[in-house]
Amino acid sequence: MATVPLAALRRFVSLREPEEHCDTCGAPLERDHRHTFESASQRVRCACESCSILYADIFRAIPEKIRSLPEFQLSDEVWNDLRIPISLAFFRYSTPAGRVIAQYPGPAGVTESLLPLEAWKQIESENPALAAMESDVEALLVNRVGRARDYFIVPVDECFRLAGVIRLHWRGLAGGALVWGKISEFLESLRRKGAACAL
Repeated sequence: MATVPLAALRRFVSLREPEEHCDTCGAPLERDHRHTFESASQRVRCACESCSILYADIFRAIPEKIRSLPEFQLSDEVWNDLRIPISLAFFRYSTPAGRVIAQYPGPAGVTESLLPLEAWKQIESENPALAAMESDVEALLVNRVGRARDYFIVPVDECFRLAGVIRLHWRGLAGGALVWGKISEFLESLRRKGAACAL
């Protein structure tokens, strides 16, 4: 299991420092600034408008569109074949790895599943919307906690933001009521953003 360092998640939680800075030039940024993705290090970076354009060949701009997938096809049997240990995970094509990888958030950060995703080709064939997903910078976010069956194509920084929320609010062995409430709020915000993007 590969785990993303906790320091890399701090920028995605709601309790941020009053002012953030561009990771490339150091310029101060507004709260709702753009993010870029460095494929070599698999790192999300805060970016000012100038640097996101100037270094576009090195750091890929992370899109902002969120797509809810109410017709997504994923049976319990196929999900179980993926052997993901929790019911909240995200999947994206990693250019350095040359394949789709599965990651899931938890109290220790983001963990990558090192198991082969043998069922992924079936999922792709049953869900043509996945073909439009951008490598590295977009992910399929799956929520199958309890009776929920939520599926979204989201910018990868939203996945790390969710991981930051969980890391910040997790208590005890099961997380506690607060963290599950925060997760519900986060997913509801994705539904709203997805509905707005669909207009």
